[in-house]
Amino acid sequence: MGFCFPGTGTSGDLPPRPECAPAWRSELLGHLTHLRLTLVIGQYAQAHHLPQAGSSVTEVVKAWREHWPGVVPLPHPSPKNNRWLMQNPWFAEQLLPALKVQVSEILESA
Repeated sequence: MGFCFPGTGTSGDLPPRPECAPAWRSELLGHLTHLRLTLVIGQYAQAHHLPQAGSSVTEVVKAWREHWPGVVPLPHPSPKNNRWLMQNPWFAEQLLPALKVQVSEILESA
């Protein structure tokens, strides 16, 4: 969301700087006219792209089928999320296989 690393806080990365996305995001996305898949990774991206989707990362990711196939909410890829992955086996069993097929199909048709 910020195109920069905002630094590390006490419990993980700091949130994206608030001035970053408004400075570049709309203009960049305006040039990407043939997007077929948007991966919405982590709570800040989910709040931006899917503001009405839910109140927690788990809730938003669990509802991934509601946004399929063009938008896929994902948890932030971090070793700190290993516990989340163990508590949510449906993520690896259902969402990831479907996402792999979707990415393969997009790449094959490119």
